[in-house]
Amino acid sequence: MGAATGAPAPHIPVLYQAVLDGILPRTGGRYIDGTLGAGGHAAGILEAAAPGGEVLGLDVDPGAIGLAKARLILYDRRLHTARASFDTMAEHAAALGWQTVDGILLDLGLSSMQVDDPRRGFSFREEGPLDMRFDPEGLVTAADLVNGLVENELADLITELGEEPRARQIARAIVQVRPIRSTRVLADVVARSSGYHHGRTDPATRTFQALRIAVNDELGRLTRALEAAVRLLNPGGRLVVIAFHSLEDRRVKQFFNRESRDCVCPPQQPVCTCGHTASLKLVTRRPVRPDEQEIQANPRARSARLRIAERIGVA
Repeated sequence: MGAATGAPAPHIPVLYQAVLDGILPRTGGRYIDGTLGAGGHAAGILEAAAPGGEVLGLDVDPGAIGLAKARLILYDRRLHTARASFDTMAEHAAALGWQTVDGILLDLGLSSMQVDDPRRGFSFREEGPLDMRFDPEGLVTAADLVNGLVENELADLITELGEEPRARQIARAIVQVRPIRSTRVLADVVARSSGYHHGRTDPATRTFQALRIAVNDELGRLTRALEAAVRLLNPGGRLVVIAFHSLEDRRVKQFFNRESRDCVCPPQQPVCTCGHTASLKLVTRRPVRPDEQEIQANPRARSARLRIAERIGVA
């Protein structure tokens, strides 16, 4: 849909129809896809918002920007792209003359093309450099953290960002054998030291998740992006977020819940002093999950959780 003749057909992205149903594209609307990736969601929004709807697609990965632009060439005049993180969406919208928008999508998942390229260092199943940067020009790599942090710092990182109960013994083993420069070496060290047996989840999953989140400041950028999104949305505009692990989803849920309440003072405080006014209305009380048919077609969709909130008018 919207791909140039002869170009490879874009894959159907995670929770594709749920995203379109949630963001409610309309003719002539303006939308931000904060994680453009291969352009699958953006194509659906552009198609539904035809003939005049526009999309600003952001991604820190230059490969993703190039691929999406090639696949969405038929929408060229209505697609605007910027190599940037979604927490800078406001300044890139302003550069287009957009003071407000009608919908914002944040798909927080690691793209298939990043996982499947061993040179990017995201996969613990393939040999590659210990990199994990979404932005290839980022200053910090996973190797920097693995080889530079003291044992307690490394253990804390794996505990907090990977929710790994055996983080202390994993960190100790890493420190004993470092320097570590490759994904497979790190994965093997984690597998041997953790005591886990290979099952449905690889023993290295949580450690790799923690390093990737830290390298890319994923939680910090998510918080800043959510705050920017609320300020950008028109009344009635929708914010749609797809999370893939509990740390992300918890942060989105807490933000949505806070912004949908008029008062955010502690429950034990007898008088409201915060002056907070609700800015969002919850559209989904519980996250939307992929059905079994989608999971069978795309096993990586299994952990996806989609939440939707709507901007309410300012009193």
